[in-house]
Amino acid sequence: MSNGVLALLSLLPIAVVGLFLVGLKWPASKAMPISYVTAVLLALYVWKVPGMQVAAASVNGIVVAVTLLYIIFGAILLLNTLQESGAIQAIRRGFTGITADRRIQVIIVAWLFGSFIEGSSGFGTPAAVAVPLMVGLGFPAMAAVVAGMMIQSTPVSFGAVGTPMIVGVGTGLKTKELEAYAASLGYPDWLAFVGGAVAPKVALLHFAAGALIPLFVVAFMTGFFGKNKSFSEGIKVWPFAIFAAFAMTVPYLLLAIFLGPEFPSMLGGLIGLAIVVPAAKAGFLMPKDTWDFDKKENWDPEWSGKIEILDISAKTRMSSIMAWMPYVLIGLVLVLSRTQVPITKFLKSFKFVWPKIFGTGINASWEILFSPGTAFILVTLITFFIHKMEFKAYARAWKNSAITMLGAGSALIFTVPMVQVFMNSKGGAAGLASMPIVLAESVAQLAGSAWPLFAPLIGGLGAFVAGSNTVSNMMFSLFQFGVGERIMVDPTWIVALQGVGGAAGNIICVHNVVAASAVVGLLGKEGYVIRKTMVVFAYYALLPGALGYSILYTAQNGFFNAGTIIVAAIWAAAIYIIATNNSRLAKLPK
Repeated sequence: MSNGVLALLSLLPIAVVGLFLVGLKWPASKAMPISYVTAVLLALYVWKVPGMQVAAASVNGIVVAVTLLYIIFGAILLLNTLQESGAIQAIRRGFTGITADRRIQVIIVAWLFGSFIEGSSGFGTPAAVAVPLMVGLGFPAMAAVVAGMMIQSTPVSFGAVGTPMIVGVGTGLKTKELEAYAASLGYPDWLAFVGGAVAPKVALLHFAAGALIPLFVVAFMTGFFGKNKSFSEGIKVWPFAIFAAFAMTVPYLLLAIFLGPEFPSMLGGLIGLAIVVPAAKAGFLMPKDTWDFDKKENWDPEWSGKIEILDISAKTRMSSIMAWMPYVLIGLVLVLSRTQVPITKFLKSFKFVWPKIFGTGINASWEILFSPGTAFILVTLITFFIHKMEFKAYARAWKNSAITMLGAGSALIFTVPMVQVFMNSKGGAAGLASMPIVLAESVAQLAGSAWPLFAPLIGGLGAFVAGSNTVSNMMFSLFQFGVGERIMVDPTWIVALQGVGGAAGNIICVHNVVAASAVVGLLGKEGYVIRKTMVVFAYYALLPGALGYSILYTAQNGFFNAGTIIVAAIWAAAIYIIATNNSRLAKLPK
């Protein structure tokens, strides 16, 4: 069977997702079982993988799905607890004190607070925290999910205290030959090579692409969910949006260069909040008008989730500090559990392990106490006491959270096993590499020296399927390094493009969308979300790829090469849209 045919076959499980979930608008609970069956049939009858290996991969997928459902439950429980305690009403009141403008609120909550949570915990946690918070503030659930998914880009490569770099690239790239290569470049150890040769390049590419993400977020929010369906109303705040972007990405880049991969997203998000919130209060670069959503009764029914945020007041007027305290505690618990080695070791010692499932090389594990879900549950218990809640209200929060969490199970129980079968398809009697590697090798053969333009797409493919930048980097880093050597360019730049693409893939990853949607009771609309965020993914894959191509080939082909032209075209389009925005605003109904 030819490589081209094998590549097309390996693409089938993903194509099924695209057709049924995105194209035909099926809910994930119906589309993902078809994708799973497709992957299983290909593994058994084309890749000729032993049945026990397929079964083991499926079981591992179920274990991973359970770990995700645990995080979803914890996030929903936190939201419901804060609603029952009256904290959500106080937080809403506090945000109105900063600004009532939803465009500014979404930048602060999704972009800056979300980046901090991503840097602290990763693994989709920002959507589980920021999305319900936005719904609590009065955002339509769909608008909150779309915004929460869009920011799953810039901070992701350094999420979970640098895990995608340290574990993803560090593990995926490590061989004896490459350790020798790192030593020949003067790096004292392997992690110094990852942190010094790859991470700064990743941060530079994100710095360039991340500059427009807050502007995308506000423009898509006003364009898809505003009364006038006007992108221009979001673009109007471009000075503040770009200011907020750089308030996070400038320290992010400097931290990656001087401190290493553990801190860019976490501290970048915090520094950004420390800069932007006071600036917003002072009116710096703020719009003169105040933008809000239309009345709730005029919203499209598809925008609202099944979780209704009730306007419950605390028994006594709650201060903003006390209302925000659970979120402060979440950040504190996540940071301490991931940066303090004794605590980390203790939490990781409590885990479920199923080694060599059904006699195969596939292992399943779940670090229960280390999971963000445990942090969420712990903080809700603390909240019960510090917010002086009634037991009946807290019990109601648990009951409603369990009901919502179970709804996500029907989608994830097939989504994650499909991913595991897809990735664990090597070692069959057909002697083929795993499906993702077959697909990537085929693209590399077609692309040739233009590979830097396509490298982020492969990273994005890995994250789209696996739901993890870390897993994408583990799967493709060595392959990407080898392609860089074959086309005779600096291979660390190709690995950096992989890392950025792997971050971008989280924007459209199915099980991240399922998780974010479940938190606000919006299951069944996953295809709608992905159709909206696909444009941002395309931008985030194309711009870094073009910039990487320009950096690698300027000396050889001159400054005006294909990469430079694409980068210039993207920025020229952005500048033109911003410059002509006032004329479009003038045509809107007053």
